[in-house]
Amino acid sequence: MARVYFHIDLNAFFVSAEILLDPSLKGKPVVVSGNTRRSVVSTASYEARKFGIHSAMPVAEAQHKCRDLIIVNGHYNWYRELSEQFMGIVYSYTKIVEQASIDECYADMTDVIMRYAKPLDLAIELQKRVLNETGIPCSIGVGPNMFLAKMASDMKKPMGITVLRIRDVPQKMWPLDIGEMRGIGRKTVPFMKELEINTIGDLANYRNIDRLRTIFGKNTDEILARANGHDSRTIVTDWDAKSMGVSETLLEDITDYDEIRGLIRTLSRKLSERLKKADRAGYRISLRICYYDFRNADRSKRLSEPVWRSDDLFVQAISLFDDHWEEGEAIRLLGISVSDFTNDQFYVSQMNLFDEKEYRRTEMKEVMADLNRQLGTKAFFKASALLGKNEHENG
Repeated sequence: MARVYFHIDLNAFFVSAEILLDPSLKGKPVVVSGNTRRSVVSTASYEARKFGIHSAMPVAEAQHKCRDLIIVNGHYNWYRELSEQFMGIVYSYTKIVEQASIDECYADMTDVIMRYAKPLDLAIELQKRVLNETGIPCSIGVGPNMFLAKMASDMKKPMGITVLRIRDVPQKMWPLDIGEMRGIGRKTVPFMKELEINTIGDLANYRNIDRLRTIFGKNTDEILARANGHDSRTIVTDWDAKSMGVSETLLEDITDYDEIRGLIRTLSRKLSERLKKADRAGYRISLRICYYDFRNADRSKRLSEPVWRSDDLFVQAISLFDDHWEEGEAIRLLGISVSDFTNDQFYVSQMNLFDEKEYRRTEMKEVMADLNRQLGTKAFFKASALLGKNEHENG
């Protein structure tokens, strides 16, 4: 039996959430942005998009395109609250759900949809519930695999419902510009154009596979399969039921390597604390990168020794990141997880007192070093160092 996947995407989520707080913004060109020297557009209203404004665009450029542009600083706690409500609604239908980011998820509705007289009734009901209970419009894509469901949800916005079956691919998907295919980044599009690949159909029917491999490398076969409507992925609930992980969805997409490195350091500490509380340590570490255009990159490696300490997690996670980040590409979400847990459930708790003290000393040094580096100062140091300096001066 063919699977039935939904991709549910909250439309212009951050802007829609801000309109709930300030209804006067409705119908106006609005962007949500952070408030830093590198501010970029996080989300643009559909009115702003008519001016060519899009996610990850520098705010200064967006203002040049639209003089009447309204810039709103985001309220991330409010977004998180709405996202949790949204996910709760989806979970009320099925537990086979994978949250791709704060405003979108995949859901396997294969069994649920059988209870409805008309297949689309489920999508209509879900869409209405999300709007009525959260105030946020959403689009839903329905397909036999995750890729087609995702492509379908992009076809009608806002408040669209689109079914995209494999037999529909030549008529509905192949005519689309190659830049609209999920998995093809903006930096890749010019290389496609050089090969005279202008549409998804051109890619699906391209015969010089060796030339494609110079662009996509080991992902070539997977990308070609998706261009033809095929996708072998299955939903991973809670990322991986046999793993423990942490992630952070960013209010403002980032490209600065030092910021990214600092975030991975923070995530490593959070994950280490979770692992310690659960007395767990694992042999496999995984990294998730979600780019500004919703492309996901999931990478992992197996280690010779189980890890749980924050410094070990950081070293392994940053190594994975350095190997797989498309340099300069704006990042929307980062996450790390540990799996393949050691059978010894008390691995962590068996460390001796000296190990614990040494761990705390190392962790404190890392925190201070990160703060000094990020702020360009030497203001943070141990109080004992100040005491020693004063004793030396008084002596």
